Amino acid sequence: MPVPAEDRPPVEHDVHTDELPALPQRDSRIPVARWPEAPAAIRELGTDIDAEPGYLRRIGRYLLWRAGPAVKADARYGAVAADDLTEVWTFRLRPDGTGSGIGPDGATHDRFRSWKEALRDASGDVGDEADDT
Repeated sequence: MPVPAEDRPPVEHDVHTDELPALPQRDSRIPVARWPEAPAAIRELGTDIDAEPGYLRRIGRYLLWRAGPAVKADARYGAVAADDLTEVWTFRLRPDGTGSGIGPDGATHDRFRSWKEALRDASGDVGDEADDT
């Protein structure tokens, strides 16, 4: 059975923006403290839910981070443009599975999937699927 991202051992070295992997890492976790270029919005992503953000993957030009578990708990997702670290979008996921966040399309999304699709579409990567990470 796969280990949830928040339970994977953290890397012990810094990982710069251009080194963040495109795909999810299955054997380790990159905590936000190991990303030297992290903007404050990502560093503080889980402050209100007492959870440290961890890196998940790239969606087009966006770097996807999550504070909190993926299911059945409070979580916040943050996406920051790799080429403009001032561009940050967030999505709040609640324990009951409801959520809300504004995407780069300017729309308020109540489904995590549609929020990720907005990230993908804003990147021009329409052929790529926004998976359930």
